[in-house]
Amino acid sequence: MRTQFVVTSIWLLSLWATSLSVSAMPQAYVTNEKDNTLSVIDMNTFEVTDTLDIGERPRGFILSADQAHAYICASDSDRIQIIDLDTHTIVGDLPSGEDPETIALHPNGTTIYTANEDDALLTVIDIPTSQVIAQIDVGVEPEGLAVSHDGRMMVVTSETTNMVHWIDTNTHENIANSLVDARPRDAHFTADDKYLWVSSELGGTVTIFDTQTKQKAHTLSFAVKGVYRDKIQPVGILLMKDSPYAFVALGPANRVAVVNTSTFEIEKYIVVGRRVWQLAFNQDQSLLLTTNGVSGDVSVINTETLDVEKTIKVGRYPWGIAVKWK
Repeated sequence: MRTQFVVTSIWLLSLWATSLSVSAMPQAYVTNEKDNTLSVIDMNTFEVTDTLDIGERPRGFILSADQAHAYICASDSDRIQIIDLDTHTIVGDLPSGEDPETIALHPNGTTIYTANEDDALLTVIDIPTSQVIAQIDVGVEPEGLAVSHDGRMMVVTSETTNMVHWIDTNTHENIANSLVDARPRDAHFTADDKYLWVSSELGGTVTIFDTQTKQKAHTLSFAVKGVYRDKIQPVGILLMKDSPYAFVALGPANRVAVVNTSTFEIEKYIVVGRRVWQLAFNQDQSLLLTTNGVSGDVSVINTETLDVEKTIKVGRYPWGIAVKWK
């Protein structure tokens, strides 16, 4: 009897350990805009292990602060869906207004922002109560969102108005507007919140703002040999924490630009899939993942060698991406 008890206990512990390792296994999640699905990628094998049916035209995708849940902009379903990342099931939704496209999380972990492209609004939502706190009028076709690391400020870019709107997160007031080049897409604060990087898709530039003065500090332009100028369309941006590098997705140029953030020089253009869109790091930022809309795949870039190590086929028109490691 004692032997049977010991064997049973070991078996149960083995099952528990296996379950724990699976739930903690690093995974990437990719929204597929045309398939209404979410691809799950094992970050150890770089293979798609699951494909989940979600809302219509999924685009923006972010993780909760504890990485237990994720939030998905189901744009044509007019909702933000909440997915449990352990069970891979939709467990609720948040009121988002019409056509939510992108989302950003406040450092407090309880406030979420979404851009309502069709209504020229920024919607502020309290996650615990599932209530809309505020709706702020911004420019035409808002898209890119970024929240400062200290939580005091956030910005939204308006594609048609060609502006960056600076929002006080305490008062929900639009405190300043800054012009950028045509069709601004993405925005990111530097780690110290001193600068804001904004990509302009049709302008072909990235503008770097001083966050204190709201004035332009630098403007980056791109030139790829053998690629027509109008094909170079900056969209997604990511900045490394401990290295002086930023990565800029160049859309139909099918390249990711590597920018030295100390000198603002373009050090390399990395060839990836067709119409590269959004970017995500793994935990230690040793890998950069890109969503490539037209080719329907994800490129995995080694951030030390600056080479593509793997290409992973996902669904049609992959858009948003995030990596879970907890």
